[in-house]
Amino acid sequence: MQIQVHSDNHIEGSARLVEWVSASVEARLERFDDELTRIVVHLNDENGVKSGAQDKRCQIEARPKGLQPVSVTHKAESIELAVDGAIEKLGNALVHQFGKLRSKRATGQPQGSDGLARAEQDALLEEDFLAEEQVRSL
Repeated sequence: MQIQVHSDNHIEGSARLVEWVSASVEARLERFDDELTRIVVHLNDENGVKSGAQDKRCQIEARPKGLQPVSVTHKAESIELAVDGAIEKLGNALVHQFGKLRSKRATGQPQGSDGLARAEQDALLEEDFLAEEQVRSL
């Protein structure tokens, strides 16, 4: 999974910031590594040099293999909070999207030796539930 970080003119896009954002995204979305090709992070200060409540914005776009991109946005008082909030939203969105795909695959196949058994479906649902719980605990 490739991670790209972009920032506007009002946010200093230092190597340290890019490193921190990349490490945060990678650590918290690691379980989707095989399913994503690229993640693009956009950091903006919506009020420029003026300060204000919730004027920092983080937009993250994830590119799942063979699917349409998933994009989330989070605004906060600081870049750190905006990034954390956007990562959490993206994690929830990906759990939801991949969970729906697994459900469609599971219910679209016949049961028996050539399809998914009921126990396998239950295991997938449990995996989705545990992944969602892990995202909430972060």
